[in-house]
Amino acid sequence: MQLKRNMKVKEHYDNHLGHIYSWMAGDFNTKCNEFRSFLNGNFIKPSSNKIAVDLGAGHGLQSIPLAETGFQVLAIDFNQQLLDELKANAKDLNIKIINDDIKNIQSFAERPELIVCCGDTLSHLDNKHEVKIFISDIVKSLGNNGKLILSFRDYSEKLTGTDRFIPVKSDSNKILTCILDYDDEFVNVTDLLHERTNDVWKQKVSSYKKVRLLTNEIVEDLKANEMTIKFNQIVNRLTTIIAVKE
Repeated sequence: MQLKRNMKVKEHYDNHLGHIYSWMAGDFNTKCNEFRSFLNGNFIKPSSNKIAVDLGAGHGLQSIPLAETGFQVLAIDFNQQLLDELKANAKDLNIKIINDDIKNIQSFAERPELIVCCGDTLSHLDNKHEVKIFISDIVKSLGNNGKLILSFRDYSEKLTGTDRFIPVKSDSNKILTCILDYDDEFVNVTDLLHERTNDVWKQKVSSYKKVRLLTNEIVEDLKANEMTIKFNQIVNRLTTIIAVKE
């Protein structure tokens, strides 16, 4: 048994979650098709400079459909293993891969027409104040009439007792369970991974903090930066927002 370690988010992905992330996320083609359908259903397509920035790109669940839709994609992430997977998935698509901190958004592109930040990415920032600054920096980066697609888990409902134990995924060789502990501003996340190698099960435990994101607060931050909300719904259990800089 490996002892529990408290990690920063990047360390958690580099040392614990990165090598199983694509397995955890589910079938790659299915997930890409879901995002492609979302883009099509909301008429998201290139209209000006064709530049799209994918913040927290991972192994490409958003970047691939964006490039196939005709965008020139800048894919940003801090985990090299996932970016290597993205490169393999991208093949000859127009995707530039960058290993960097998403907080450097203003240095990545001149006035992109679309910025995407999906999944757990937003909650990986250090605190709610940093989320506010990040949203402001995104808006400053966008061109006129630029669009922002955000998705994130809303943590307004506090889970208690055994409800805190979330069975994420399992197969014959891996079992991943997530345990959540709430405080006012953060959710303390413990990922409990069991892996079988040569018929021997080994346990790895790693903990880190996520910002406790609330949909109403994110909407307020966007409106404070003069973004117009065009879409705000739950899609695949994630709050999903399309906002426009007008």
